[in-house]
Amino acid sequence: MTSVMPWERPGSKIDDRHLQRLAVIYVRQSTRQQLVDHQESTRLQYALVDRAVALGWQADRVLVIDEDLGKSGSSAVARTGFQRLVTEIGLDHVGLVLGIEMSRLARSGRD
Repeated sequence: MTSVMPWERPGSKIDDRHLQRLAVIYVRQSTRQQLVDHQESTRLQYALVDRAVALGWQADRVLVIDEDLGKSGSSAVARTGFQRLVTEIGLDHVGLVLGIEMSRLARSGRD
């Protein structure tokens, strides 16, 4: 029996134009204390690389942005990783963004 990959299933939303772009994994915790107290969350976020590969991205097309570890999400100004993510998306370089708690990606509509 041949296994069918998720992007090969009828009705899949992932197609070649997505796979030709980057899969971006955005990793962050709001404070240094969270990094210490919630190491499992950080590990799970880095494990999203394997998820992107399982969805069809080549490992060299998966970009991990983790510069914002230990930085508050109250503003995007000091979060260079968030700024990089927005730039890559704006330049149409990104086919997929994965992260944990994506609803907390930005706390203000302006960001």
